[in-house]
Amino acid sequence: MSVKEIKALARRWFEEANKGKEAFMAAIDELYATDIVGHGSGGEETRGLKELKLHLMELFSAFPDFQFTIDDMVVEGDKVAIRYTWTGTHKGEIKGIPPTNKKVTMWSIQIDRVAGGKFVEIWARHDTLGSMQQLGIVPTPEKGK
Repeated sequence: MSVKEIKALARRWFEEANKGKEAFMAAIDELYATDIVGHGSGGEETRGLKELKLHLMELFSAFPDFQFTIDDMVVEGDKVAIRYTWTGTHKGEIKGIPPTNKKVTMWSIQIDRVAGGKFVEIWARHDTLGSMQQLGIVPTPEKGK
């Protein structure tokens, strides 16, 4: 795929996600390979389209209004690196954390490998500490102390 095609695929991911759960879930089979492998921030791995869908449904359930903004995108070879920001209101349980109804803004950096016009591998890092502080789960250090 060309740089232009890879960037278009990545942009489509964000566009579909910003339309909401139904639109995004309908587009997943077009965006991801059936044997997708995801490498998460905490060392966890997602293997296959079924696991990926379950993970994404959990995110949509916890943050039903989330929106993504692409901050930077760089393509080299078959990989695209994306720095993005997302915001959402914590309305549902996630990873055992009950809803707080607090708005969260979090940065993420993700590298996706593309083959055959679909995402086949993902490496993602998120500002988990910052989001936990915004939710009030982890205290924010006091400045000047």
